[in-house]
Amino acid sequence: MTTTHWKSLLLSRRMLICVFTGFASGLPLYILLNLVPAWLKSEGVNLKAIGFFALIQFPFTWKFIWAPLLDRYALPGLGRRRGWMLLTQLALLVLIASLGLFNPKLDLWSIAYLATALAFFSASQDIVLDAYRREILSDEELGLGTSVHVNAYRIASLIPGAFSLILADLLPWAQVFMITGLFMLPGIVMTLLVSEPQLVRPPKTLREAVVEPFYEFMSRHGWQNAMWILAFIFLYKLGDSMATALATPFYLEMGFSKTEIGLIAKNAGLWPAVFGGIVGGVWMLKLGINRALWIFGVVQVVSILGFAWLATMGTDKAALAIVIAFEALGVGLGTAAFTAFIARTTDPRYTATQFALFTSLAAVPRTFINASTGWLVEQMGWISFFFLCTALAIPGMLLLFKVAPWNSKSEKSL
Repeated sequence: MTTTHWKSLLLSRRMLICVFTGFASGLPLYILLNLVPAWLKSEGVNLKAIGFFALIQFPFTWKFIWAPLLDRYALPGLGRRRGWMLLTQLALLVLIASLGLFNPKLDLWSIAYLATALAFFSASQDIVLDAYRREILSDEELGLGTSVHVNAYRIASLIPGAFSLILADLLPWAQVFMITGLFMLPGIVMTLLVSEPQLVRPPKTLREAVVEPFYEFMSRHGWQNAMWILAFIFLYKLGDSMATALATPFYLEMGFSKTEIGLIAKNAGLWPAVFGGIVGGVWMLKLGINRALWIFGVVQVVSILGFAWLATMGTDKAALAIVIAFEALGVGLGTAAFTAFIARTTDPRYTATQFALFTSLAAVPRTFINASTGWLVEQMGWISFFFLCTALAIPGMLLLFKVAPWNSKSEKSL
């Protein structure tokens, strides 16, 4: 592939759309992962309760159940994909803005219910955004487009993980959540401006939308290979998902202020994410998805060890910057290759349902296993916990021998 060709791909309108889909998808999730735990911690909620808050993310693990509805039915006016995109994005804006109206000491259960609704609409938005992105990208554009999407997704974390934390030292939490919710507006504008994809016919019946995606996947790969693929999807992100589950409470417990975390995350996390998005996406064009999974996966595993190192350094701002920067680069690269692998595995006829099934499986560790992270930290301490996370990242890497061999001749060219 020539330099001119990949530059034209990178600067295309479809890549710009991937920037907006990634940002809109990442913002609500990182509010749940970063801002809500920081809010609860600063208001005196104990670490164990904060860890159990991971259970509110169960919609991300079960979204494949209602994904067929989004594949089968269209809302009037905007089309099958854009209609659901607009509905979920408007709901997310309202829910995010409403969070700060509650007091964590008095209304913890109300916050849990509201956060669960936020997770439901975030997962639903992911279903339709993933399907939309897969349908507008050609196979050649898939790796680069996925990388752009994932890194815009990562950049979105800087709003709840940096900007909103800085605001929290200056404004009441109600205003912080109100302002944070307004960052859903770029995604809403994008939805109104883009056109509806017309690549494949939608399922004709609800039964076809529910049954055929699962039957097609199993029959295409065979039961044994299909099980290897599902195991890989479950395990590949397990270690880094656990390591970052309590990242913001970890930084706070190390003695950093919310403003320090916000400023360092903004400066140290942004540029590695942007660099990783461009270089990783272009590199994937040359490497192919299989080799990218190997190389980026190694970087991802090493980035987990950075948290263990930070736990020994105390309130060292330079160490915090290094850890945040390497985590943004390593985990961002690994996620880009992983998501491209998932997209490649789907059939265009059943994009929303199959994509939702695979990403639901990948979200299981983040939802259920991460609920134990607070308890694990209390039992083991931070350093041993991060070493455990590193060990749990290894099985997913080993499964690459089965599902994405380095020299596979069957891999689709990007």
